[in-house]
Amino acid sequence: MSDYIIATSSTADLPRSWLDGHEVPFIAYGYTVNDEPREDDCREESRAAVYQGMRRGDVLKTSMINEFHYYEFFRKLLSGGKDVIFLDMSQKMSVSYANALKAAEMVKSEFPGQRLYVMDTRCISGGLGLLVKNMVRRMEAGASFDEAVAWGEDNKLRIAHRFTVDDLNYLKAGGRVSNASALVGSLLNIKPVLYVPDRGTLDVAKKARGRKAALQAIIDGVLHDLSLIDPTGVEIDILNADCQADAEKLRDAVRAAYPQVGEIGITQLGVVIGAHCGPGLLTVFYLCSGRRPE
Repeated sequence: MSDYIIATSSTADLPRSWLDGHEVPFIAYGYTVNDEPREDDCREESRAAVYQGMRRGDVLKTSMINEFHYYEFFRKLLSGGKDVIFLDMSQKMSVSYANALKAAEMVKSEFPGQRLYVMDTRCISGGLGLLVKNMVRRMEAGASFDEAVAWGEDNKLRIAHRFTVDDLNYLKAGGRVSNASALVGSLLNIKPVLYVPDRGTLDVAKKARGRKAALQAIIDGVLHDLSLIDPTGVEIDILNADCQADAEKLRDAVRAAYPQVGEIGITQLGVVIGAHCGPGLLTVFYLCSGRRPE
């Protein structure tokens, strides 16, 4: 049994069944549905219900995790006597990371003989989830605390993040695009194709005309990345916000081009990222030689 724990947040967008099965503790982000407070429980049925509600007009809002909640979370983990590696989403995407660092400094003084490492993952959503899964597998295989941290730091920027959204109004509400850009984009049926660069932000790679073109741009990006490496056994995670058919199309296109890749999983996108991007968000994550927009 390992002498340390790897913990994460609900924004890793991992299924609750996986988190429970591998005994990975997570801190839950909060959100509201039409001003009714809820907690991100990472369950597939909760995610599906949220996106169905959004299509009916439900309004979602999310909130950061404050220092106190991180402090309580870290204190509970360290009280078990084990060291802790904590992985949350990129500091560029949420002030929660800064709050986690402050809480970590507070709690370390209470457990001077233990280690608590808060990583700036530069990842979000399923990219963070893929990082967590890989580090947990190494921990379960016997890797030490330092070896697990070293693998994460050495490989986090190799995790590709590719996204497309279906409705620019959600990005407008979150301040990602202006009112004018959202209006023009909607009129012209523009679908942005997004990616996460090394600095851990969410950037526009290109603007496609229509959903079909946006989906093809993501497929082309994945296939290009796989052409630069040995794709044998590469794990690919596809997350979707109520657009299962598109997720399956992406899976089938990748499998047809590279039948030697590893597991291609399809799960529901987590609530926090989905709240800012809306139903129809399609994402894909995998290890490659380096992040690139094309």
